[in-house]
Amino acid sequence: MKDVRRGYAPEDEHQFNEKQVQKLRTAQHDLIYLLNHNYPMKTATTFVGNHFQLSGRQRTALMRSSCSTADLRNRKVRQITGTLAGRTLFIDGFNLVITLETALSGSTLLSCMDGTIRDLCGLHGTYRLIDRTTEALNLIGNELKKLSAVAAVFILDRQISNSGRLKSRIMDQLQTFSPVAVQLSNHADTLLMQQNCVATSDSGILDQCRDWVNLARSIIENSLPEIRPVDLSGKRIEQIS
Repeated sequence: MKDVRRGYAPEDEHQFNEKQVQKLRTAQHDLIYLLNHNYPMKTATTFVGNHFQLSGRQRTALMRSSCSTADLRNRKVRQITGTLAGRTLFIDGFNLVITLETALSGSTLLSCMDGTIRDLCGLHGTYRLIDRTTEALNLIGNELKKLSAVAAVFILDRQISNSGRLKSRIMDQLQTFSPVAVQLSNHADTLLMQQNCVATSDSGILDQCRDWVNLARSIIENSLPEIRPVDLSGKRIEQIS
């Protein structure tokens, strides 16, 4: 299988160097202010991005890493920590696998305000397994063992290419770690929004599901401690109410 670096962009070395990250944090300060005053995310990001002359990729990073104070509190209060004994974990499959493939590829990751770790990949309806997919699934399996969930149900968007191949790989590889099921759905996000105990970093799902697990961060911190995401967690800027 061809060696592919998921999410790699050579320009990231410049666009997320120390000087640029400091500029992004300043921009994030202004973005949070606008979000807290009920400006839509896209409108606010465009305004701030134009003011700070941010690239498209930097604007995506700012958008994915930031949220309003109200959304932040809402997500934090519903986050599950500790064991999942007696519970079934619903996993946003592409979301988790792609984040871990990105980490294993040494590509840019973001440490976000809500505590999640997000990538800068864009699916756009296409996906293919790469050489790092197997390792990513092994990392997930090892973490599932520790969490002691009754079962794990991966939800995959049927309309994304190769979703069937990823389903087969998950079923073949993870049954030894935990009882696993994989469901292909034409409405994966909607299905996940209706569940308890969801593993995702998708902000739309986080804001709607009943409670959630920060699985990608746990896996990266426990199994890939050398990974250093770009810190846009908001901890280094003044919080605006």
